[in-house]
Amino acid sequence: MGRTGRVSIRTRSIGWCLISWALFASSGSLAKAVMVTGWSAATVTSVRITLAVALLVPVVALLRPRALRFRPTDLWLLLGYGVLGVAGVQLLFFVAVARVPVGVAMVLVNLAPALVALWVRIVRRTRLAGRVWLGIGLAVVGLAFVAQLWQGARLDLLGIAGLGSAICSAGYFLLGEHGASKHDPLGLTAAGLAIGAVVVGLFTPPWSLPSQLLSAPAELSGVRVPVWLVLLVLAVVGTVLPYLAGLRALRYLPSAPASVLVVVEPLVAAVLAWLLLGQSLGPAQIAGAVIMLIGAMLVQLAMPETASTLPDRTQSR
Repeated sequence: MGRTGRVSIRTRSIGWCLISWALFASSGSLAKAVMVTGWSAATVTSVRITLAVALLVPVVALLRPRALRFRPTDLWLLLGYGVLGVAGVQLLFFVAVARVPVGVAMVLVNLAPALVALWVRIVRRTRLAGRVWLGIGLAVVGLAFVAQLWQGARLDLLGIAGLGSAICSAGYFLLGEHGASKHDPLGLTAAGLAIGAVVVGLFTPPWSLPSQLLSAPAELSGVRVPVWLVLLVLAVVGTVLPYLAGLRALRYLPSAPASVLVVVEPLVAAVLAWLLLGQSLGPAQIAGAVIMLIGAMLVQLAMPETASTLPDRTQSR
């Protein structure tokens, strides 16, 4: 495969990664609209993941059953991806949000790119260019401006759960990169979501919410929509599709540059919050958004074209 083919694959992978985080970002405004009606954040997460499993697993089992075939040696990968990449990220983030301002929690969880880079440098012993570290640093600084960290930076032991969420998020990228090179994204997503649903369900069973709240009206852009419909969109658009797109990207895009593209999520979330919930960005947040994008671009330009020629092993399974 020539250089043009490799660049094309990398470009498409970056595109899939951007789509993934843009879709993940939609979950913030959708979940917020549901929580305003009386739902807790943990229950929204539990119902969201459980509904995603109920929708995805039967489809995969019917249309691509081979995607759900895993070897006994894959168990650690599935458990790690489900516990860390699905349940851990979301549960620990909500624990942090309950103890510290949302902006502080966002900065903590988005330390994941730095953790991924440290893993690649120390464990894999892969030397990263100085521009990669500079880009990661700029992304974190820009995020602090977008999140307006100075408005409430108190922390306690439970609030630092946001750092645990960052560790889980780093696990999502590293395990996803490993799994995507060996397994069909459909099967890995279905298995990971199923494991994540079980873990989250142990803390907040999806059936524990009063059924009448399902019919409560949620408001999006001034339009009243039934909560059950918002949850359905949240399960498909904000959960299943972004996980699929993320694994599709990680099949060819190394975890370090892929993790930095997480900066797209708070940016898109801010735009959607403006469009759907009427929340706007201030000058400092706009400046932070620009800094974040510059940091992400630096990382992408600094990373070599590695992992672009990995064979598509899922087609032979």
